[in-house]
Amino acid sequence: MNPELPALLTAADARVRLEFVGDDGALAIVTLNRPDAHNVLDPDTAHVLRTAIAEVAPRVAEEQVRAVLLRGTGRSFCAGGDIACFTGTADERANVLGSMIPPLNSALHTLATLTVPVVSALNGAVGGGGIGLAFCADIVIAAESMVLRGGYTGIGLTPDVGSSWFLARAIGGARAKRVFFCNEKISAAQCLAWGLVSELVPDAELDARALALAQSLASSATRAIGRTKALVDGAADRSLSEQMALEAGFMVDSGRDSESAEGVAAFLARRAPRF
Repeated sequence: MNPELPALLTAADARVRLEFVGDDGALAIVTLNRPDAHNVLDPDTAHVLRTAIAEVAPRVAEEQVRAVLLRGTGRSFCAGGDIACFTGTADERANVLGSMIPPLNSALHTLATLTVPVVSALNGAVGGGGIGLAFCADIVIAAESMVLRGGYTGIGLTPDVGSSWFLARAIGGARAKRVFFCNEKISAAQCLAWGLVSELVPDAELDARALALAQSLASSATRAIGRTKALVDGAADRSLSEQMALEAGFMVDSGRDSESAEGVAAFLARRAPRF
């Protein structure tokens, strides 16, 4: 089911495509669509991405969308910023960056704080601003071709759009600094070993595997997942007693929720739950 959307999100040549999959449109698929340019980010793409996520967020709040899948067309998920935009004078460079970062920040912050599960499917190059987009997801699946590269300091720039935050929290400060300082190519296998991605698949299987996982999550107990997401994402910033108190409150809330009624009934009846 695809509700009426702005043409800039549905055209064949849209820089970012948005679709809602399933009879009830419960899965939102956000696709970066500049395959000939490795899905690099420029000001136009940044604004279209913000528009796409702004379409998704209220549907999450209304429990119409129950999961989100991020992916890219072509050989790469997202190689980062479009370097061609960064030529010109110092002021021109600063103006371009200043026009790109706010909409990207808005889009990525919204994605990272959605109360439903977000899955990203990575292949080929993942670098620069693409790092934040890739790793703002809750579950990251990578193809064997995926290669991580910091990129920023190699052209005299610094991390943006949450990339330093997501990477440091996922793999620790020391490894994040190495990624950003040295600009080495980090293989998908190494990303798996670091825990940066949760699953590694052959390239030919990436789309199907990511879609299957996202669809499975969309049919799961997404309110319970949303509470769990809040617990895990904020755990490092709370004391043990604070975490336990929040867990207790969420458990009681979940016990009152129709999801737990259905889950318990399904378990006792030895059938699949229908959330």
